[in-house]
Amino acid sequence: MTSGKTQTQREKFEALVRELECDEDEAKWDERLKKVTKGKPAPEKSE
Repeated sequence: MTSGKTQTQREKFEALVRELECDEDEAKWDERLKKVTKGKPAPEKSE
């Protein structure tokens, strides 16, 4: 934590992530995200 000055939103988020011992593995994030999202993937745009 920064001492003597106001934390940015990012710094607050990072501190909370560390406190909750969140995992930084992107593959695990994608796996968990797929469990909570049930929508259809967006159609690919053709150029």
